[in-house]
Amino acid sequence: MPASEVIPEIPYPDVPQAAEWLCQAFGFSERLRVGTHRSQLTFGSGSVIVTAHHNGPIACQTTMVRVDDVDGHFARASRQGARILSPPADYPYGERQYTAADLAGHRWVFSQTIRDTHPREWGGTLLAQSAAGHPPVAGSTRAQRRPGPGANDEGEAA
Repeated sequence: MPASEVIPEIPYPDVPQAAEWLCQAFGFSERLRVGTHRSQLTFGSGSVIVTAHHNGPIACQTTMVRVDDVDGHFARASRQGARILSPPADYPYGERQYTAADLAGHRWVFSQTIRDTHPREWGGTLLAQSAAGHPPVAGSTRAQRRPGPGANDEGEAA
């Protein structure tokens, strides 16, 4: 099993075709294939499982993937025929993102941190550290900040 703690399972009518397409267009690597009904893909330290779906319409979902270079990733996905739903854009929460749809219509948001911001700067509210108590990811606006010595819960000097 991949080392990721959360692993989305994403259904496709043709697992080998989907796995190949996701690797070519979005840069995933295939780790394991089980027959024609299951494939484990990795991207950095993250993973997804491509599963077979044969009954009725597929309920499409959205998955966010953190990348180092969103513009380079966008260029690759565009060259490989990904349907671009929104081009790269900067957001007030410090991310540059674009959204694409894959061959089954699932949405993928690719995100690069471009600026570290506190949630209050863009209308968010920091509620708690991660449930596992993990420290923030360096440079991540999604990571909850730990107040430094002498700081209150908002990370400000007390």
